[in-house]
Amino acid sequence: MAAGALGKLVLLRLGRTVSIFTAFGGPRLTFKEERTSAVPYTVRELADLVQGRIVGDDRLVIHAARPVTEAGPDDITFIADDRNAKHLTMCRAAAVVVQRGLICNGRTVIEVEDPLTAFLTIFEHLHGKSRARMSGIDPRACIAPSVRLGDGVTVWAGSVIGENTVIGPRCRIHANVVIGNHCVLGEDVTIYPNAVIYDGCSLGNRVVIHAGAVIGKDGFGFRQVQGRHVRVPQLGSVVIEDDVEIGAGTTIDRGTFQATRIGAGTKIDNQVQIGHNCRIGKHNLIISQVGIAGSTTTGDYVVIAGQAGIADHLSIGNGVIVGAQAGVMSDIPDGQRWLGTPARPEREAKVRHLHTERLPQMYQDLKRIKEMLGLKQA
Repeated sequence: MAAGALGKLVLLRLGRTVSIFTAFGGPRLTFKEERTSAVPYTVRELADLVQGRIVGDDRLVIHAARPVTEAGPDDITFIADDRNAKHLTMCRAAAVVVQRGLICNGRTVIEVEDPLTAFLTIFEHLHGKSRARMSGIDPRACIAPSVRLGDGVTVWAGSVIGENTVIGPRCRIHANVVIGNHCVLGEDVTIYPNAVIYDGCSLGNRVVIHAGAVIGKDGFGFRQVQGRHVRVPQLGSVVIEDDVEIGAGTTIDRGTFQATRIGAGTKIDNQVQIGHNCRIGKHNLIISQVGIAGSTTTGDYVVIAGQAGIADHLSIGNGVIVGAQAGVMSDIPDGQRWLGTPARPEREAKVRHLHTERLPQMYQDLKRIKEMLGLKQA
């Protein structure tokens, strides 16, 4: 067999089933295809679907749902709020999903309380789900005999699950995931390819771990002994509560003695580093490339913008917003917005930035004054 043909996948489509097998006689898998063809619907049918109120022609036929900048004359689109209404002037869509009370100058609209949620419902109804889903355990997965699997669990090829781990019902473990010993996964957890869950970690219900994330690696703990950096054993774990989503390439370190904890509903973007012993509150939003040093605590509903850095052993209060690229080096009380490096309260940071912007002109003014006084430049 030629090298280019080795491992080539051949797809045969039979009705609504896609069968996949390798050219060299490898294992055969069956995938259930869930894609549905786009079927035209009237504006009336779509309005009933989202319990909206029609203004205009309810008999218009809609073939697709598209963003406002891409929608054509057979499409439906949406406007989230008044600030985006300016896009309607160039929009070619047949109908628009809008917030109740928004004036659209003769266009056919469906008025709803939440345009984005309604549009998502319409989009999925028109286009269907496009993912091909496997069910069951791939024979090429490596699962320890002591693992307990709930009903409806799916495990893709190449995944490894260690001893005495518990996988809850309907979990989906994608290809090449590694889950260590004594881990616990709740219900409906999804772990995408190449993620690693170290020993002893716990994930709640409906947790999503994206590709390449690492949960539970040793914390960065060292002490000096006779002039050498000696590792402090990291004997804790990581606990991720319900409805948390963790982005691709993110790393969460295990605690030294206790658990590093991520609160329920928190969403973490790609390439975030959370140090050992941190306690992240509920419903936080942590944007890409943020670094949070060890033993720092955040309250609930905290937002940390991209590339911000937070020093160790700090307390960030409830409802705090930390600006992009901020360097936080002290505690932040509840409800405040901090910017800059070193980070300060928003008003103070903006004043300092304004003064910094004026430094070149201030230097020129000082130079002229010194010339007038006959003083030499330093």
